[in-house]
Amino acid sequence: MNNDLNFYINGEWVKSESNELIDVINPANEEVLGRITAGTKEDINNAVKSALSAFSSFQYTSKVERIELLNNIITEYENRYDDFVKIITKEMGAPIWLSEKAQASTGIKNIHETLDALKDYQFERPEGDYTLIKEPIGVIGMITPWNWPMNQITTKVSAALAAGCTMVLKPSEISPFCAMLLAEVFDKAGVPKGVFNVVNGYGPIVGAALSEHPDVAMMSFTGSTRAGIAVAQASAVSVKRVHQELGGKSSNIILDDVADLERSVKGGAGHCFLNSGQSCNAPTKMLVSAKNYDKAVEVAVNTANNTSVGDPMGEFRIGPIANKAQYEKILKMIEIGIEEGASLVAGGIEKPEGCDKGYYIKPTVFANVTNDMTIAKEEIFGPVLSIIKYENEDEAIKIANDTEYGLAGYVQGEPEHAKEVARKIRAGQVIINGGARGTGAPFGGYKSSGNGREHGLHGLEECLETKAVIAP
Repeated sequence: MNNDLNFYINGEWVKSESNELIDVINPANEEVLGRITAGTKEDINNAVKSALSAFSSFQYTSKVERIELLNNIITEYENRYDDFVKIITKEMGAPIWLSEKAQASTGIKNIHETLDALKDYQFERPEGDYTLIKEPIGVIGMITPWNWPMNQITTKVSAALAAGCTMVLKPSEISPFCAMLLAEVFDKAGVPKGVFNVVNGYGPIVGAALSEHPDVAMMSFTGSTRAGIAVAQASAVSVKRVHQELGGKSSNIILDDVADLERSVKGGAGHCFLNSGQSCNAPTKMLVSAKNYDKAVEVAVNTANNTSVGDPMGEFRIGPIANKAQYEKILKMIEIGIEEGASLVAGGIEKPEGCDKGYYIKPTVFANVTNDMTIAKEEIFGPVLSIIKYENEDEAIKIANDTEYGLAGYVQGEPEHAKEVARKIRAGQVIINGGARGTGAPFGGYKSSGNGREHGLHGLEECLETKAVIAP
C-alpha cells in the first residue's frame, strides 16, 4: 500500500493539509508498523462535500446496479484476502489463524448477508390505501473500532451501499490500514466517485467534525459507551439519526440441566478469551449454580492455563492486546478485582512466559465474584472471566439483567428450557448452547449497549427513510 498518508476522497487518494502524523503500533512487538495522517475538520468537510454530491445520483441507482456493485466488491475483496489477513494481524494483533478464519472472513460474510437482503427487498409497496416508499437516508458518517475492524466496517458500508447511501468512514487510528486496503478494493470494484470516502484521525477532532456536520444525515458508531454518548451529543445539534453499537457485559448462564457441564464451561471460557477478550459481546460473566460451582471453576482454570498466548504470527490461541492504553486498563482492572476480594485463580498481571515485548496478558479467571464488584459491572475488554455463583434460576436471571448493558446473553442447558430463560434476558442477542450467530441475525443492544441493529435486512433498513405517498 502506497497511500498510507493520504485520504480516499471522491475516488482519489488526496493529501491533507495536516502535517501531524499518527504512529500505528504493532502490539506484538511495540514497534512502529507505519504512520497515517491525523485528519482535520477541513478534511471531513471535503469528504462530506464529495459524498453529498455523489448522493444526488447514487440514490437513484437501481437494485440491479447495487447488486452488481456488491458482487464486484466481493470479487475484489477475495482477490486481496491474504492482504487483509496479514494487515489485521500486524496492526491489531489477532492471531494469523483468527484473522484468516474470522477477522477477514467476516467482511465477505457481511457483504453476502447484505446482498441476500437486498435481492428480496421491496423499496416500494402498497400498504392499505397508501404507498410505502423506503428511500436512502443520505450521507452516512461512520466511526469504527479497532477490535474487529473489517467486521464493523463491512457491515456498515455494505448496508449503506445497498440502501443507495453515500458515506464517510473514520476508522480507528489504531487499526486503520485494513480500511485503506478496503478503499483500494472499492476503487477497483468500480464504486462511483464520492460514494465511499475515508478520512483518518483522532475521534475528538475528526469524529466530532463528522458527527456535528449538518450535511451528514446519519451517524453509525461502534465503540465504547462513553464515546458513543459524545457522538450522540454532537449529532443532536443537527437532529440526525444516530445508530450505536456500544459496550457490553454479557452473562453466560449455565443451567443445572446442561448436557455436558465440562464442555459448556470450557466453551464459555474459551469464547471469553477469544480475540484476547476484545469483543463487545464476549461472555465475560459465567453464572453457575452452587451445585456445579466448584467444578466449573476447576474447568475454567484448566481452560485458561491451557490457552496458549504468544506471537500472532505463530501457532498460539490468542495474541496481544491491540494497544497500550487497553493493555494498561486491563491490568488495572485485574488489580481492582484482587483488591475488592475476588479470588484470582488463573492468570494475573504477570506477562506470559516468553512475551517480554508486546502487550500480552494471561487468560485470567476470578472466582467468588459478586455482581457488585467492579470486574462484574464494568466492561474490561480483555481475557478476564468472572465466575458468579447463583442459588436458583430466578437469581441467575436477575444477575444477568442487573447491568447497565444489554448487548448479548448466553444460556446453556436443555434446549427448550434454555429458550425459556433466554426470553427473560434483556439483551439484543441471546445465544443458546454455543450456537454460532445466525445468518443475517440482527446485532445490537438494549440500554447502554446502544440502539439500532446491524447485519442483513435489519442493517439495510437502518439506512433507509420511510415515506408514505397518499393519493386519492
